[in-house]
Amino acid sequence: MKRLLSFAICLVMLGGTWGGASAALAQGQRRGQGREAQPQGGETLIRNATILTVSHGTLAASDLLIRNGKIVAVGQNLKAAANARVIDATGKFVLPGIIDAHSHTMMDGSVNECTQSVTSMARTQDILNPTAINIYRELAGGVTSALLLHGSCNSIGGQSTTVKFKYGRPAAEFIFPGAPPGIKFALGENPKRTNFTQQPGQQRYPATRMGVEETIRGAFTRARDYKRGWDEFRAATARGDKNVLPPRRDLTLEPLVEVLEGKRYVHSHSYTADEIVMLINLADEFGFKVRTFQHVLEGYKVAGELARHGAMASTFADFWSYKVEAYDAIPYNSAIMTRHGVVTSVNSDSDERARRLNIDAAKMMRYGGLTEEEALRLVTLNPAMQLGVDSRVGSIDVGKDADLAIWTAHPLSVYSRVETTFIDGDIFFDRTQDLAHRTQLEQERKTLEQADANKAPAAGATPPATPRPPRRAYTDDDDVQDEGNNQR
Repeated sequence: MKRLLSFAICLVMLGGTWGGASAALAQGQRRGQGREAQPQGGETLIRNATILTVSHGTLAASDLLIRNGKIVAVGQNLKAAANARVIDATGKFVLPGIIDAHSHTMMDGSVNECTQSVTSMARTQDILNPTAINIYRELAGGVTSALLLHGSCNSIGGQSTTVKFKYGRPAAEFIFPGAPPGIKFALGENPKRTNFTQQPGQQRYPATRMGVEETIRGAFTRARDYKRGWDEFRAATARGDKNVLPPRRDLTLEPLVEVLEGKRYVHSHSYTADEIVMLINLADEFGFKVRTFQHVLEGYKVAGELARHGAMASTFADFWSYKVEAYDAIPYNSAIMTRHGVVTSVNSDSDERARRLNIDAAKMMRYGGLTEEEALRLVTLNPAMQLGVDSRVGSIDVGKDADLAIWTAHPLSVYSRVETTFIDGDIFFDRTQDLAHRTQLEQERKTLEQADANKAPAAGATPPATPRPPRRAYTDDDDVQDEGNNQR
């Protein structure tokens, strides 16, 4: 009990440390201050660090050279250009940027389009808010990339977006270039709306688990027929037939055709073992692969089936029992799936938890006996593989993007914190700069408050009404905050 209490206190202290980085430099960047995140180019040399490559072990007292956004050398006694930025990392650790394989950060407004059971035409890419403060907070926790998913109130939801958290840049620069497109599926309680209070006459199909399965099967049956129509049209056109007409475009079915063709990844919300196996069987029926099962809290029960299908798994470290589907979750889930050969990651599904994914990874050494490198892979290389971007990020290897963070201590320790976060070789979080801006911003706040106080209304005048606070924009997944529906 004492050990648990001590651990909890450490987490609170750590959360406070990172939480303090929530606004200072971030506000300055939006107003033109603290422009460290602007393109820098050139070279950066990180010297004398402990480098956690994730892919090929730990390198003690080593250097890392970045040039034009790429890692160009890793080793000892590296040399850089005369005008290179040089960072002394003696006693510190360098880790690849953390990747969150299930996020809703920077999605403006609701993450759910709940009006239909199949909303594959909706695109999360169209609602990105590049000024969301949680981007900066996650950078302060070493997070550099994320998979932004639609919510889970649909059997087949909207299209996902893979991003790099380039805070201070336009939304278009967040899009991870070349990342394979994805789409969100959902199984179980959420798409059948069990926990959703519906008005009379507004009940939506499906209302049962078997209805969820048939909704997905029906959508792919239509998509298969739609694909056949286009294939026949293209074949006729290639033969020189000028009388054939193209099928009518269907924006709902086009993403599903991409799934059938292996061009779009399926990321499916799931909980119970039976529904996991159901979707595997359905995917086999239509000839596609489920890329990741998200949450997958009963994945340990069907780890062999996941491995045989070739699916990957992205789960929580220790978040469960918030609804009946989550009652059978165990902390050994990640380790059991890993031991069965399933590429497993630990995700946040939360703007707040995302700041501490390094600690969630550390827990998996305690529950299941994963090695240090296996634990680190849960939040770096494994999610990169799940997103199809592991040739670019996820480990410290020559030729990969310079997405990484410098930590004051080993990242799996609750006593460590991030000092600097790089994306493509540019600095997007710097703790020293953040601390320097806090005093400046506090003084600015006092000046504004004093100016406001000097505008006191004249005697007898009615003071202006206090404005209502803006409605909070829910950006966490439906499991945590489903647009007020309490779908836990």
